[in-house]
Amino acid sequence: MNGADDADRADRADRADRAVEAVFRIESVKIIAAVARIVRDIGIAEEIAQDALVAALERWPESGVPEKPGAWLMATAKHRAIDLVRRRETYARKLAEVGRTLEDVPAPDSAGIEAAEADTIDDDLLRLIFTACHPVLSTEARIALTLRLLGGLTTDEIARAFLAPEATVAQRIVRAKRSLARAGVPFEVPYGAERAERLSSVLEVVYLIFNEGYSATAGDDLLRPGLCEDALRLARVLSGLMDGEPEAHALAALLELQASRTAARTGPDGEPVLLADQNRSRWNQLLIHRGFAALTRAGALGGPPGPYALQAAVAAYHARAATYEETDWAAIAALYAQLAALRPSPVVELNRAVAVSMAEGPAAGLALVDALADEPALKTYHLLPSVRGDLLHRLGRTDEARAEFVRAAGLTRNERERALLRERADRIGQS
Repeated sequence: MNGADDADRADRADRADRAVEAVFRIESVKIIAAVARIVRDIGIAEEIAQDALVAALERWPESGVPEKPGAWLMATAKHRAIDLVRRRETYARKLAEVGRTLEDVPAPDSAGIEAAEADTIDDDLLRLIFTACHPVLSTEARIALTLRLLGGLTTDEIARAFLAPEATVAQRIVRAKRSLARAGVPFEVPYGAERAERLSSVLEVVYLIFNEGYSATAGDDLLRPGLCEDALRLARVLSGLMDGEPEAHALAALLELQASRTAARTGPDGEPVLLADQNRSRWNQLLIHRGFAALTRAGALGGPPGPYALQAAVAAYHARAATYEETDWAAIAALYAQLAALRPSPVVELNRAVAVSMAEGPAAGLALVDALADEPALKTYHLLPSVRGDLLHRLGRTDEARAEFVRAAGLTRNERERALLRERADRIGQS
């Protein structure tokens, strides 16, 4: 009998552990955001959320998984946060500052726990996003902290995604939390000119996370789908929370449209497949539809198109074209010209050169590429010689083209891209 009881307890404990892990993965962002509003410190908020997780691991195996496990975790974390506030400062003054009373938070064991109002959760998430992406932090720190808090990734998962030592990523996250606390960054959504400036930082972080997943800087794989999915989810959250911000919708549109091509971007063995060679029947039509809808929403809000709207418009032209050759390259070149005027960048100019080469011929594109030869930002950028090699090949200058592909292969840190570039160089050498 004792053996049966032990087995039953072990089974309940196992089920409880699985439930805690699943619920916490889903609810942790909301819990951290809600607690951070009370304690005004992201690092402490994360610790309190972890305390609530530990409490669930201790109690649920005995009491059973509650009917509303997310609400149980939320209420437990909030009570611990309020207890901390009570110990820190005068109870009444601190509660007045955050605009809450103890009665607002139900006891975690009471019947009928209800989740926080949707508007409150949305506000807390926005505050957390803007805080994690504060310009006081370096870009690397913002990315790591955002993935940790909002993407729900562990330190090890972030380290593996960016091919960085786990200790380095852990230190980066710890330093980011300390920097926010030391700088006294308010846990709030900014308004006016500051909001526009900070929104740019938030969107940039999500954009960079997606780009690293879409075309990995280094390593053995071209794609890191998990990062693409995290960035796309964050972009959707942002566009939902900030319905009146055109660029939030434009970024979502861009990522939806880019993500639609993922399945066609690699072959059976993970080798890269160039856009010209992709099987467009493998492009995800649901994501394309979502991308068009988000781009329409961005345009409906009025105002001149921002950088993400222009890039999304480029992606939309690709999505509409039945074949590579039928793409409206002249329109894409014009969009890149607008983007270059809005956000001058040698990388944008390189993209414009590709579009111009398709619209007006390789010689026109090569002239633009050669004008970028001395750009310091492109000295180690493998796509510059890669694009130049392609244009030279189209012009019949095969020896020069082969040399450019070899040079590009030597610059990239991604093994899949290196193999593709070497293969292209070898094919030219054999022709």
